[in-house]
Amino acid sequence: MSVRKQLRTAACGLALTGVLVATAQGPAAATPAASGPAEVSPVAAAEDAAARALARSLADTAWRAEAGRTVVRGGETGLAALADGARSRAAAPLAAEVAAADRSVLAAKGLGAGTGGLLTVSLTGDVDSRRAPLVAVAPSDDEAGAVTAYDTAGRRHTLSATEAPEVPVYVVGVDGEKAVEAGMAVLERELAAAGVSTAAAPAPAAAAGTAATGFWTSRITSVRLADDKETWIKGDAEIFSIVSGFGLDGKVRVDTVTHPYLNDAGTTYYPNQILVNWSQYKYNLADTVMMEDDGDTNYSALAKAIAAALLTIADLGAYVPLVDPVVDAIPSSFWTDDADFVDAWYTLARETTGTRDGAGGNGRFTFDRYWVSAL
Repeated sequence: MSVRKQLRTAACGLALTGVLVATAQGPAAATPAASGPAEVSPVAAAEDAAARALARSLADTAWRAEAGRTVVRGGETGLAALADGARSRAAAPLAAEVAAADRSVLAAKGLGAGTGGLLTVSLTGDVDSRRAPLVAVAPSDDEAGAVTAYDTAGRRHTLSATEAPEVPVYVVGVDGEKAVEAGMAVLERELAAAGVSTAAAPAPAAAAGTAATGFWTSRITSVRLADDKETWIKGDAEIFSIVSGFGLDGKVRVDTVTHPYLNDAGTTYYPNQILVNWSQYKYNLADTVMMEDDGDTNYSALAKAIAAALLTIADLGAYVPLVDPVVDAIPSSFWTDDADFVDAWYTLARETTGTRDGAGGNGRFTFDRYWVSAL
């Protein structure tokens, strides 16, 4: 679905909740996953390679038992840490394959090696079942009706959207919170290098007296999403916001804000989180675009796309809303399994208080004005 259609409809994503076919221990043969013409992203390819490697390694019963004890249900474990810390010799080949897959993920997301491994594994389904586990990867399309999983013999199976899993299912994914944190640093650094004012670049001096006394902010007292743009198999959402306006120097300014607490749709959160620091903006208006990292986001490419669009906008003495340029700047390929559009808030004012629904009707913020006093 295009971002523009999401903005108009705020359509809810699909929740994947089950297994359609039997595992290798059952009498039925493995069902080939449906193939399509969609291009596989580098991150999805790396996840798939890691999932197949993990599935093959779990054919060893001792290693399978060790992995089951290490990967706690409902938790998320670093895949490299799982493989590197294994006692079983059956996991030795897995460690090398995971390391290669992690390097591919970092490169695809525009992140440096210093970020560390991003691939993770979690356990779901019927973890008490004695049947051999499957290893799955979330689909690249949030609206797909099925996902592919592998058994210990390397055969493909299809996970359904309608029936609860009847076997243990390991899910290989990307540590979204870690990726977003590293990605925001890359985004701001590269925007600053391109000439867009950000927190990563020195800001012009604030108005006289502001630094000495403090500054006004817009603070999020509560937030709720109808749809967090994340499917069941991927776990928690990784939400971030791009706040844009005109800096004190009259140039377009971008600030990023992460929302690591915003995990579930239909839940109201009370973060008391600062969204806008008004001492960094020329006008008392700013815009916010909220997005969700689905795994494939290349933050370097995202920064270049946003910078290319925003640097063409000049301050003509009156505020110009920046939501549309930010949204339109993002390549259409990003909307398959990259940063999903969640919602947007146009022209937030320094005086804005109370509840504001997003333009797409998917998100709801409650704001108050908050004075941050200087020390």
